[in-house]
Amino acid sequence: MLRQVRLFLAFLLVCFAMLGGPVAAQLTDRQSEYYQNWLETADRAEADIESNRTSNAALENLRAEIHNYREDFNKARGANTDRIQTLDAQIKALGPAPEGDATEPEEIARLREHLENQLTSLQVPQIISEEAFSRANGLISEIDSLLRERQTKELLERGVSPLNPVYWGPAWVDIVEAVRGLINESVLNLKTNIVQDHLKERGLGIFFLTVAAGVLLYYGRYWSEAAGEYLRQLGGRGSGVWTFLVSLLRILLPWLGVWLLVQAIVMTGLPGLRGTLLIQNVPYWAALIFYYDWIGRQVHVAQAAQNFNRLSRKSVTQLRVYLDILAVFLIVYEFGLLFDQIENISDATRAVISFPVVVGTALVLLRIRRIQAVKPDAEDGQSSETPRSSGLTQIMDFLRKAVFLLGIASPILAAVGYTNAAEGIVFPAVKTLVLFAALTIFHRFITSVYGWLSGQGEAARDSLFSVLAGFVIAILTLPVLALYWGARQTDLLEVWSRLLLGFDIGGVTISPSNFFTFVIVFVVGYGLTRLLQSGLRNSLLPKTSIDPGGQNAITAGTGYVGIFLAALVAIMLAGFDLSSLAIVAGALSVGIGFGLQTIVSNFVSGIILLVERPISKGDWIDVNGMMGYVRDISVRSTRIETFDRTDVIVPNSDLISGVVTNYTRGNTIGRVIVPVGVAYGTDTRIVEKILGEIANSHPMVLAHPAPSVVFQGFGADSLDFEIRAILRDVNWVLSVKSDMNHEINRRFVEEGIEIPFAQRDVWLRNPETLHGQGAAQNQKPRAEDAPPEPSTSKPVDMTEADLTDGDGDEL
Repeated sequence: MLRQVRLFLAFLLVCFAMLGGPVAAQLTDRQSEYYQNWLETADRAEADIESNRTSNAALENLRAEIHNYREDFNKARGANTDRIQTLDAQIKALGPAPEGDATEPEEIARLREHLENQLTSLQVPQIISEEAFSRANGLISEIDSLLRERQTKELLERGVSPLNPVYWGPAWVDIVEAVRGLINESVLNLKTNIVQDHLKERGLGIFFLTVAAGVLLYYGRYWSEAAGEYLRQLGGRGSGVWTFLVSLLRILLPWLGVWLLVQAIVMTGLPGLRGTLLIQNVPYWAALIFYYDWIGRQVHVAQAAQNFNRLSRKSVTQLRVYLDILAVFLIVYEFGLLFDQIENISDATRAVISFPVVVGTALVLLRIRRIQAVKPDAEDGQSSETPRSSGLTQIMDFLRKAVFLLGIASPILAAVGYTNAAEGIVFPAVKTLVLFAALTIFHRFITSVYGWLSGQGEAARDSLFSVLAGFVIAILTLPVLALYWGARQTDLLEVWSRLLLGFDIGGVTISPSNFFTFVIVFVVGYGLTRLLQSGLRNSLLPKTSIDPGGQNAITAGTGYVGIFLAALVAIMLAGFDLSSLAIVAGALSVGIGFGLQTIVSNFVSGIILLVERPISKGDWIDVNGMMGYVRDISVRSTRIETFDRTDVIVPNSDLISGVVTNYTRGNTIGRVIVPVGVAYGTDTRIVEKILGEIANSHPMVLAHPAPSVVFQGFGADSLDFEIRAILRDVNWVLSVKSDMNHEINRRFVEEGIEIPFAQRDVWLRNPETLHGQGAAQNQKPRAEDAPPEPSTSKPVDMTEADLTDGDGDEL
């Protein structure tokens, strides 16, 4: 029954394919056969997963086959989406179908039926493809889980102990037999006519390849240096860029020589099956040797660049030797895996062969850790300063501890029989450490190139580009690290496939394609908004009669509207469903209501300031005792420049909810008040006349309304007057006040009018009583302590300065 349903779905898939019409009819047989093949493959996969007896290689092949089917179904399930949306809109335009006994016009009913049939014919292929896609996803997940379980079981499987002498003899026999078989195979091949014919026919090519290989191996280093001298003529001397490229050429040219030599050997036909498998890995092993040697020559430079302690020459030499030894151990390990693949040796033999390699690698790691922990500089005998704590330093400390633990744990695991676990720990650790060193060197090279091109030089190492480059390199390194530590390539490809499909957040599917579409569209819209603002601010608005505050409000409002429209267009073009985002926006609004009240209040207040404009850019205001000019109004705060040339940031909500004095709102007209006092006995009318002439003569004082002089009253020390005048620009109030005071002083001196200052007469009553009290105490003061005799007949004249002590406090 299930097979019949699937065949029926296949038939529908063929009938309602994306091409439609006559063309679909021509593809019926092929589409049916394709879907039937998929059903057979899926059934076979389910049977293999249930039995759990299929080999890993067969499961990998089956997974790759299902992956291809999944890709096809993924394309098919998104077909005709635009046409389906159009038909759905047409049906909605007809309105809901009548219910019950109600009928609709025949033409509308016929049109509705036609549209619904078309919609059904397009939706059926999507449904079938969606079902097949989901099934393929599930099968791939089950296969991956099964392979990971087998991999974990193999890693934790315990075998024989390599320390048991019982297994040493058979292991030695297996090694001897393998070497003897390789030699015999090559000798027999040499005697065959095929090899001799190859030597005769390809002798010239083999000779030239061998000569070229020898030349590259011998002269590669000198040619690299010559190329470096030529490249340094292009500039950048001292930046280290060309030195880095020369170091790459020094390993690339010899490796190319090794590859040519291997090709020459393969052309002879001398290696047999074992020899061919062996010789094909020689370029890879040679690359390991050159690569680790290159790391040894470059790592101390990278350490110095990252503020680590500089290593001595002896330490650098030891580090190079240890890295070369690690490369040899890795080659021996890879050779052991190849030996196991060719000869199909026993687990005991493999454990015996692998144990010394694991122990040697662990010991070298421990030695390298000791070199990295050296603090003193051996060349000058002085201890270098302890580097400042940083994230990179903490990472290196963690790696040292990890290397120590791995170096101790891996030999123990191998000794007790966990050979796979020991190999799965120590060799990935070696590759990881060397990879970190290589990335550090490469990051230094990228930064040097940037410093050379930008002209920053060594300062580029502390630039933002250096940080971003390091971040990108670290992200790109993650897949390589995953492969080192046991991840399969198919696992990484599956993660990438799932990432391309996207993930759902609140009903919104986010994938790399629509995410980058959103970013690109928003960036373009943001750039256009900034260009429009610049044009308004610098070209259009200055030519209008709008005041500077209004120009600033228009420019800021244009920016907010432009950014909002850019985000809205980016969301729509990226394919995000705004109805789904409404739920997220509702939840976000609740969070804003509780946690971001102040920020939202300032934002709304900023919008009110820009629209209502109670204050504008350039206004002279006084808010909360702070007086100054408004220099900028943003959505959160307003920047006020005080008369001390300091900037005060005031939240917008304070300007809306508080009391603000705006001295220049709408215009710059304002009043100045100049107080002055004259001595008692002065003719007040003359004073009033003089002050009026001074006020009317100043150019900043308006004639209408005319200035006035007010006789305020009789003060404690003077007759108090005030000049009250309206200025055409209140920003000059201090200058006008200063000018009037200068003129008042000059005119009063000419007219002989006195400006009084406070005077106090202090009388001492009964001084003899004070003197008598001092005598009654029977204490004769010393001559130097005796106060002077106060006068009892004359008052003592004192000023206000005499009423304060030495600290300025009143007595």
